[in-house]
Amino acid sequence: MYIAIEGAIGVGKTTLARLLQPVFKAQLLLEVFEENPFLADFYTDRQRYAFQTQIFFLLSRYHQQKAVVPPLKNGDNLIADYTFEKDALFAGINLKGDELDVYHQVHEALAEKIPLPQLILYLKADTDVLMQRIASRDRHYERNMERAYIDELNHAYDEFFGDGHNGPQVLAIDTNNLNYVANATDLKKVEDRIRQTLRLRPYQGELPLSTADRS
Repeated sequence: MYIAIEGAIGVGKTTLARLLQPVFKAQLLLEVFEENPFLADFYTDRQRYAFQTQIFFLLSRYHQQKAVVPPLKNGDNLIADYTFEKDALFAGINLKGDELDVYHQVHEALAEKIPLPQLILYLKADTDVLMQRIASRDRHYERNMERAYIDELNHAYDEFFGDGHNGPQVLAIDTNNLNYVANATDLKKVEDRIRQTLRLRPYQGELPLSTADRS
C-alpha cells in the first residue's frame, strides 16, 4: 500500500502522515523543505528567487522519491506527505516563460522514473483556515507569506485534484472542522475512509467526510 497525502501549505499533511503511520504499520516518507537555501528569500521576493527555489525542490524531491522503490519492492506499506507531481503545480504558479519551459523539460524527464501512489489523500481547507494554521506553527521562513499566494495555491490544488485529474485515485477530505491530533474520532474517520476506498479490512460502510470525496 502506497498512500500520498496532498494539499496546500498549512493543511496538515505531515501531521496526518505521522498519525497514520502506526495505524497502517507503514514506512514514512516526509518532504525535506527546510534544507532549501532559497526558501526564506522566496517568500520575501517570489519573482527573483522562484526559479532557484523550484529547481532545488524538484531535484530534492526526485532524489527522495527514488527511495520509494526499495520498500515497495519489499511489500512494505508506505505513507508520504507529498507527491512528485505536485512540484509542477507550484512551478505553474511561480514560473513563467523560458524558466517554466526549462522546468517542464526537466520534470518530464525525471517523472518517468518515479513510482505512483495507489491513493492520493487530498486534504482541503479554506484559505483563512490555512493562514491560521500557518501562523500557529510559526515557521520563521513562512512569516512573510502572503494570503494572496496561499489563496492562489489553494485554488490551484482544487483545480489540479478535481474531477479532471489524470493519475492515481484521489480521495478528497474537508479538514476545516477536523482535528485528528486532539480528537481520536476524527482520525478514525479518516482511517475508515481510506480503508473503504482501498477495500482494506476492516472498514465500515459509507462514511461521508466531505462532499468533495471521490472514490
